[in-house]
Amino acid sequence: MSTQWIKAIARADVPEDDVIAVQAGDREIALYGVEGEVYATDNLCTHGNARLCDGFLTGHEIECPLHQGRFDVRDGRALCSPLRENVMTYPVRIEDGIVFVAL
Repeated sequence: MSTQWIKAIARADVPEDDVIAVQAGDREIALYGVEGEVYATDNLCTHGNARLCDGFLTGHEIECPLHQGRFDVRDGRALCSPLRENVMTYPVRIEDGIVFVAL
């Protein structure tokens, strides 16, 4: 199965040092603007039914708004309790000012 690159959003619409939810294909994903880079994860926390776009981004860590678990947005690693499962991440590329996500 080949990688499918989905057009997500204009690069200018990804806030720096913040997170935004976008629809990419049939998935809602979270896009993070950190130090000039864009990262993508599933938008749903693996611990509870909470949208990560409603959480708090500090550096490369997104804190879930429900139980304060934190993920590294670069690789999806669960960094602390109560998280037990990593969040799915997706490759990102920027082409002609548009963010594409590989699903």
